[in-house]
Amino acid sequence: MSIESSLPAKEILERQRGHWDENFSQRPEMFGAEPSDPALKAAELFRREGKTSLLELGGGQGRDTLFFAREGFQVTVLDYSQAAMEAISAKAEAAGLAGLITAIRHDVREPLPFDNEVFDGCYSHMLFCMALTTAELERLSDEVRRVLKPGGLHVYTVRHTKDPHYGTGAHRGEDMYEVGGFIVHFFTSEKARQLARGCEVVSLDEFEEGGLPRKLFRVTLRKKREG
Repeated sequence: MSIESSLPAKEILERQRGHWDENFSQRPEMFGAEPSDPALKAAELFRREGKTSLLELGGGQGRDTLFFAREGFQVTVLDYSQAAMEAISAKAEAAGLAGLITAIRHDVREPLPFDNEVFDGCYSHMLFCMALTTAELERLSDEVRRVLKPGGLHVYTVRHTKDPHYGTGAHRGEDMYEVGGFIVHFFTSEKARQLARGCEVVSLDEFEEGGLPRKLFRVTLRKKREG
């Protein structure tokens, strides 16, 4: 048995933080500078519904964060990589957007550091398909619902089980596989609906991204209003 295969699953998942920090530090534009297509579509929806205060989870190097701020949204962005948060803060300052962006280092496996019902919308691009167990995703979904205002929107994207990388590389438990050093939690539509408790499923759309291409769901949820 190799050392790698004998490591406890939790320890393997924990090592992802260092892997992301290293990549963010050594590859300052690893995802490019242009906003993602999901961010463009989310901004259109948020704007149409008059949403102004956004929470972004897993902001990475900030390509979507800066786009939202340039569009006039007030953005609070979280990431567990210190290198990522420092990069976003520096970019926001250089672009004259520091007043619209608050960058906080935070591990989303822990309770979100906000009061109840403070954000109009929540957005993340592939944060939910990182090295998070289903139990951790359920807790995070509950936390997002808690900090959203009634009627607030939650838009997130995840790679799904029809993706070419699904079932390849090293199996890391549940539907998680490690490919190229990155662990991905692949979703079924059933899992997306399972995580939607307390919310209306507005839409569950399939799309493709990148040269592989990666196959993803775009999940749009609305927090239910009381009564």
